Amino acid sequence: MLHPQNMYIHLKGLKFYAYHGVFHQEHLVGAEYSVDLRLKTDFSQAAETDELQGTVNYGEVFQTVKEEMLIPSQLLEHVAGRIAQRLLNDFPTVEEVRIAVYKQNPPMGADCVQTGVEATYQRKG
Repeated sequence: MLHPQNMYIHLKGLKFYAYHGVFHQEHLVGAEYSVDLRLKTDFSQAAETDELQGTVNYGEVFQTVKEEMLIPSQLLEHVAGRIAQRLLNDFPTVEEVRIAVYKQNPPMGADCVQTGVEATYQRKG
């Protein structure tokens, strides 16, 4: 069986309604957000056996992100860091998390579709 050098699971465009922002009004009315994830993990067992236990369960990943998005924060940087830390803690086979968090229609006085942050976190050790 082939064994690729790098394996990634992608979850793109996860949609949430949440209450993040620096301004008080943002915590009251909320806004739409989207999250993109790239998880580096070895799913060669699943590729060979066609069994879920050889990979990361996408539904469980989504549930984890959803739980973290429900916790109001001021900064998207903080939200992204929290989500990445939780994913690395909850899914021991995930070696690296690349995450992007976007706020749709941000209140910044500019014609802008979305603003966001992106970061890559790696498991220590």
